[in-house]
This record gives sequence, structure tokens and C-alpha cells, in this order.
Amino acid sequence: MADDTEEDEEPAVELGEGESVEGAPLARVASRLTWGQQKSEVIRKEGETVVRTPDGPQTLESILEDVDSTYFQKRQAFVDAVREVVEVGPVSTE
Repeated sequence: MADDTEEDEEPAVELGEGESVEGAPLARVASRLTWGQQKSEVIRKEGETVVRTPDGPQTLESILEDVDSTYFQKRQAFVDAVREVVEVGPVSTE
């Protein structure tokens, strides 16, 4: 069994040495909530959370200001609504 632990000590994916990206991934924020949720409850619970976006970090509250839905029945509805506002793409590391 000692051989197995030596293999686990090395990372599965080698990380770059550049600057870290500010903010949490949207999927992580969505996983911390239970669904369905009212938009106002999402803002109360996670509104100050900074989320990674292609345009740079933004608070979830500022993103949700541009979302028309007031209730998210499922996690995917929340993720889709946020992605409509911030779009999908690579997050800049510079």
C-alpha cells in the first residue's frame, strides 16, 4: 500500500506557474445551494461571492441584476441564466 500513496502525492494535472484567477467557478457556487431558489435568496446567500467570468471577476449580485428570472427551479436554470449574462469563454489570467 505504500506504493499507492507515493503515486497520489503527485498532482494528476500539472498546474501552471502564472497568476491565479480571481473568483470562484460558477459551478462551485451553484453546488453550494439547494434548488429551487428565489433570486433574492440566492443574492442573500451568495450575492457577495466573486465569480470568474471572461470579462474578469464579478460579484454574483451584479450578474443577477441583469437576469429577468425571479425563481430558479433547478440548478441548470440558474447556471443557464448566469451564462446568458456573462457568456462562456476562457477566463483571462493576465
